Amino acid sequence: MASRAVLFETDRLRVRQIDQRDFDDMMRVYGDLEAMKYVGDGAALTREDCLAWIEITKNNYAGQGYGLSGIVNKQSGQTIGYCGFTHPGKQVDPELKYCLERASWGRGFATEVAKGMVAYGEAELGMNRIIATVDGAHWISRQVLTKCGFAFESSTTNEDGSALEVWSQQLHK
Repeated sequence: MASRAVLFETDRLRVRQIDQRDFDDMMRVYGDLEAMKYVGDGAALTREDCLAWIEITKNNYAGQGYGLSGIVNKQSGQTIGYCGFTHPGKQVDPELKYCLERASWGRGFATEVAKGMVAYGEAELGMNRIIATVDGAHWISRQVLTKCGFAFESSTTNEDGSALEVWSQQLHK
């Protein structure tokens, strides 16, 4: 079985490309309704959604050189979540995304992987600006983004009345 390309490592985490072998771990993370509360529309991913995301990511790697990546806890060797850059709705700026399994919450992994992903985006992918969107009620993600050098940019109201904030970081070459 081929090894998956490692994108970067931090003190505690290894970030690597994903493939079909990630299906069970992705279902565990993105299939957890509580973990998905502030992600997208707040719904857990179905099996079909998960398979589609793996295929979309495979195409993103081929077409733009990046996509969703697995986050592996180096101590346990287990995949604890996913992160990466996407372009929802074909937006110009790459958008930082991350989601961790609940068992890994509150341990600083989100900040660690987000900082690593931003550094990777700048150094390896030549990104100049990165955005992140946050549910206005998710103060923990706002803290993570602040620690990673992002600044609040704007807020809009979703159809359901919830706030969606856009945060950004201008990178320097």
